[in-house]
Amino acid sequence: MKYNERIRELREDKSLTQQRIADLLHIGQRTYADYESGKTRIPVDSLLILARFYNVSMDYIAGASNQKKPYPAD
Repeated sequence: MKYNERIRELREDKSLTQQRIADLLHIGQRTYADYESGKTRIPVDSLLILARFYNVSMDYIAGASNQKKPYPAD
């Protein structure tokens, strides 16, 4: 699974709007929609924010793993 599909799946599983996630990332809803559609690549720092928010690993978001492991604590 590609990361853009994974971030959409994570958002929809929590019944969140694109606007809610866009607010979390301090971007516009249209920009976030472009991330989910694959039109625009999401910056790594935004992926880190999403991994922490959803409590999953970066490997899961990137599609390198299908196991929803928690984001590692410091």
